[in-house]
Amino acid sequence: MFLITGGRGAVATHLTTLLHRDGLPVRVGSARPEGLTPPAGVETVRLDLTDPATFPAALEGVTTVFLYAAADRVTDFADLAHRAGVTHVVLLSSASVLGPDPAGDPLAKSHFDVEQALLASPITTTILRPGSFASNAGGWAWSIKSGKPVSLPYPHAHNDPIHEYDVAEAAHAALTDPRHRGGRFTLTGPASLTFAEQIEQLAAVIGRPIPVRHATREEWKRETADYIPAVYADTLLNWWASHDGEPVPLTDTVEHLTGHPARPFTTWATDRAAAFTTS
Repeated sequence: MFLITGGRGAVATHLTTLLHRDGLPVRVGSARPEGLTPPAGVETVRLDLTDPATFPAALEGVTTVFLYAAADRVTDFADLAHRAGVTHVVLLSSASVLGPDPAGDPLAKSHFDVEQALLASPITTTILRPGSFASNAGGWAWSIKSGKPVSLPYPHAHNDPIHEYDVAEAAHAALTDPRHRGGRFTLTGPASLTFAEQIEQLAAVIGRPIPVRHATREEWKRETADYIPAVYADTLLNWWASHDGEPVPLTDTVEHLTGHPARPFTTWATDRAAAFTTS
């Protein structure tokens, strides 16, 4: 039995479909399972990674887990998973843990803490470390739909946008191919793109220009204060500043795991175009 955590996420949703197509037994966990719409025949269960009371039922009969990095009760989860018979965990972590001080980096710390807890357990752990998700561009959708400029404090900062389907397919390979068991995999998109380049590509896909406003750091922090706490905002801004005009390193790990190159940002933009054009 495969347990997929964070079942409402885009990666988990696509991964569930892939495993189900293989004819493998899949259980999908979510803190709100009533909101799940898995393929017919796929079991759902309430699983809140901050609430150990939900762990035993979710883990019953499970041998393999796809785990989102929630640090609050990860040691409890790992202990119960081991006792329940889980032998392999594929962890969705983050490339941010590869920085010089992940324990002191607010964006990296939860991923780092989960990695350390799992590596200290007897369970074989495979770690996927994606860089920047292409879906981060979804944060521009409201501005684009309303015709307002997208605020960018560092329009020429580079990142490596990766399609969530590539992450899911890499996870599928890690879960099902014994050759990848226990590996550490850094995942990137196929190109280092600036935010301005992503905006240009998105505009070409939706067929109309997207205005951009070069915001100051403080302006951007005020605009995003309702959903990005200041400590995380400062960390993001500092990371963007360090990559302003500087391409980020890329890997071919997606192709190594899945057999196909990572999807370009334009593919993600095409797949999600409705989010930028439909009210």
